[in-house]
Amino acid sequence: MSNTVKGPASYFPSIEKKYGRPVAEWKDLIRTSPLIKHMELVAWLKTEHGLGHGHANALVAHTLAEDAAKDA
Repeated sequence: MSNTVKGPASYFPSIEKKYGRPVAEWKDLIRTSPLIKHMELVAWLKTEHGLGHGHANALVAHTLAEDAAKDA
């Protein structure tokens, strides 16, 4: 059996390496943003912070899923 990380979290090592910030910091930024819609947050990360679409999408998807699980 493989313990390979799948889904959005599989992007996290490359996000940290490419942008020089820990994933926790990106999640904090997402959570403190006044934006709430997935694609608005993705666009914001791309334009304001220079992330690529895949990296921004992975961070937003993972963060929103975590928050939804906490609220459930």
